[in-house]
Amino acid sequence: MRYGLLLPHFGEQADRDKLLRGSQRAEELGFDSVWVRDHLVFEPHGEMEKPNRTFYDALTTLTAIGAVTERIQLGTGSLIPFRHPLTTALMAGTMSHLLGPDRLILGFGAGTFDHEFEAIGWGDRDRVELVRSNAEILKRVFTENDVTYKDDNFSFEDVTIEPKPLGGRVPFWYCGATPRSARLAVEFCDGWMPGRIAMATLRKRIETIEELSAAAGKQRPTIAVIPPTSIERTREEALQHVNIPGLLAWANKSKWAVKPPSGAFETVEDLEGQLIAGDVDGAVEECRKFEAAGVEHLVFDFRFKFDKWFDQIELLGTEVLPKLKS
Repeated sequence: MRYGLLLPHFGEQADRDKLLRGSQRAEELGFDSVWVRDHLVFEPHGEMEKPNRTFYDALTTLTAIGAVTERIQLGTGSLIPFRHPLTTALMAGTMSHLLGPDRLILGFGAGTFDHEFEAIGWGDRDRVELVRSNAEILKRVFTENDVTYKDDNFSFEDVTIEPKPLGGRVPFWYCGATPRSARLAVEFCDGWMPGRIAMATLRKRIETIEELSAAAGKQRPTIAVIPPTSIERTREEALQHVNIPGLLAWANKSKWAVKPPSGAFETVEDLEGQLIAGDVDGAVEECRKFEAAGVEHLVFDFRFKFDKWFDQIELLGTEVLPKLKS
């Protein structure tokens, strides 16, 4: 298992010191990765986030963090395909040379909001197919010169992008929780990364991924997840910092989720997998459930507690992480 942190680069707690000094401290404490989200025209999720629209650009943020750290991996969970893939290719290649090889992970998702694509004139495009186009174009221009390409989204001739990433590639992950996202991860990606996902749903998706990978004769994609997290000295205190009604409302909107026996997400217990909240030992126990399910990269999402960012890094890094890695 590898362990990472979702960064406070959005909302009212977005802050240079938290991002840069926090990432340095995370590296010192032995975290494996830091992660960003992505939006062009940010509209906070009402049940999950406060209305502040501040949103630091994903790849710019990771570049700044990579410049003040040495080894910690830099991931997007997820990058939304509103950029031209040749632009992304140039940025990723540049980051590789400036920050060092094998640090960047490009997680891509289809996005949630039509308005972000309508703003750039792409409102009529199939966003899942945009992700597929990005995967194919990035793979080719990262390794080839004079690339000619044409599909329903992009068309260009004899394009060479330099610098290419050191090592010739950047891992490409599919970010999503639907059955289709799991199938697509096997089809053309190196990893699969849902955000908030019920444990029963997660197990079902992983089973599907393993079956499809075996049938295709492929190595199983890396499995990752980003659960909201709150760790305190007691479970009661940890839960005080979490918007439980918001998480339950979000879970019940999930069309493809495996529902609890009652048929709806109604209690904190029903949120298993969609929340890590408790004391140190409780957090370790919850993380072990993900490990047993087959998760290989667990990213802690402290969005409910970005005001206690440094405290959470210290508690997680000094007391939880050593137990998980022992």
